[in-house]
Amino acid sequence: MPETEGGRARVAVFVSGKGTNMAALLYASRLPACPYEICLVEANDPDAEALELAQAEGIATFALSHKGMPRAEHDAAMEAAAKEADAQYIVLAGYMRILTPEFVARWEGRMLNIHPSLLPKYPGLDTHARAIAAGDSHAGATVHLVTDELDAGEALGQVEVAIWRGDTPETLASRVRLAEHQLYPRVLAEYVSRENDPQYLLEKVRALALALPETHERESHGSPGWRVGSEKTGKYFAYFSDQHHGTPHISLLVKCSSMDELENLVEAQPHTYHKSAYYGASGWIGVILNRPGVEWDDIAAWLQRSWGQVAPPRIRNLCDAADAF
Repeated sequence: MPETEGGRARVAVFVSGKGTNMAALLYASRLPACPYEICLVEANDPDAEALELAQAEGIATFALSHKGMPRAEHDAAMEAAAKEADAQYIVLAGYMRILTPEFVARWEGRMLNIHPSLLPKYPGLDTHARAIAAGDSHAGATVHLVTDELDAGEALGQVEVAIWRGDTPETLASRVRLAEHQLYPRVLAEYVSRENDPQYLLEKVRALALALPETHERESHGSPGWRVGSEKTGKYFAYFSDQHHGTPHISLLVKCSSMDELENLVEAQPHTYHKSAYYGASGWIGVILNRPGVEWDDIAAWLQRSWGQVAPPRIRNLCDAADAF
């Protein structure tokens, strides 16, 4: 992933029309301490008003009409432009296209959308008319992760908007849109910031560590640690380090096979690994967690490997036997 100014996450915004949510995201990104920046605005309509706004504000744009193109081919072109701009996230802001499952899968956990209802109520179209017809007291908006099921991804944030007596879908939509402009920048900022949130990272590591056989958590020198074996004789296979001993890193400490491996990894990939000031001399490597693009499958593999180095033979043999089946 690229190094960005102030470590901000790079976001590509997909639009189809006026782009009012895109504008809200853009102007919020220029406020102090915003953790993201808009690196590209893309549209499936070359005449979309959002493109003109983005260009006026000095944001790079890409436009390609979807008409006459196979869906997968159009998706591939849009994705290629996002990658060329080094985007780490894609945000849909009034993008009126259903994306292919393959595209969505490649950006799992890194693609967000906003929907004008309080999901799971009223996915799809005509949300305001449906809320009014149902006699609901409130409508609203939801920011959610994009999955291959329409408007069904995990909800990251919602805001309610009261439905007034005599509301029409148009009058209600105008107020919901104002709420969207407040909600989307805040939720996006919180979501991209989780990469630097120690509690979020700890919970991710904890779940992976405790999923391994016969493990338990025990604090060590003020840090969470995980052991394999009994409470009395178990051995540590991982620690969680939150900027300890003057380092800027939030990291997972796991056992290397040798000091040569540790030194080689740190030298070759300094943005991924570091040598712990406290544990490094004993062959524990720090896998840096507060960085863009952490592959959690790799973190799980490190935990599994470190666990295997200290697990009692009885437990390892049981696991090997289970794997054989």
